[in-house]
Order: sequence, then C-alpha cells, then structure tokens
Amino acid sequence: MNDGDYGLPGSLERVLDEIAGERRAQDVRWGIQDIPDGTSPSRTPAADAAKRETSAAFDDGTLTWRHILAEEVLEAFAESDPEALRTELIQVAAVAVKWAQALDRRVVTAGTSPALRATPATPRETGRP
Repeated sequence: MNDGDYGLPGSLERVLDEIAGERRAQDVRWGIQDIPDGTSPSRTPAADAAKRETSAAFDDGTLTWRHILAEEVLEAFAESDPEALRTELIQVAAVAVKWAQALDRRVVTAGTSPALRATPATPRETGRP
C-alpha cells in the first residue's frame, strides 16, 4: 500500500500541514484575492516545449524535479477552461509536494533535518500573494 509518505513516515502530512500554514499566512497578509487567471491557449507552445524537454531529459537520464514542475506549471498556463486549469493546478501542487518530500527524504538520509523536527509548522509571512 502506498501511503504517499514517499519513503519517510509522516512526510505527506507534515508537508501538507506546512502548506496549510503558508496558505493561512497568505490570507492574513492579502485577504481574499479575486484576480484574473492570466492563462491562455496562446501559451501552449511553451508547454509543448517543456514536455519535449522533460521527455528528452527522461530519455537521456538527466530528468530533474525542475523539468517535471516546469512542465506542469506551463501546462497550467496554457489552460483557459476553469475545470482543466484546476486539474493542472492540482498536478502542480502535487509535484511540488512530492519534490519537498524528496528533499526531506534526502536530508534525512544524509543525517538530520531541521525541517523534520517534531514541532508544528508555523506560517511564515511572505512577500508575495
């Protein structure tokens, strides 16, 4: 059974708790934001280029998290249908979470990790919405 912990018990819950804390901090700082999506099918060529780059990197063994996340982000940027855009944004978030988990796992494997202490996540104030 795959619990989403990516080889590190409690990892998924920990990262999602940190994300929830960040979202609360954004709401405190910025409130509700009703702003345009800024996405468009005109951005499809960039998404297609990212797909090609990701595929080539996979084929030659140089695939990185940057490739995967960039492809997902650029696919989202190319969507104008709200349902399809939401699906792409969930994929962006899932890849970002898995990348954070991979970083945590890498740090734990190497020794200790301040990010994985048993203290609850605290929202940080960001300079961006």
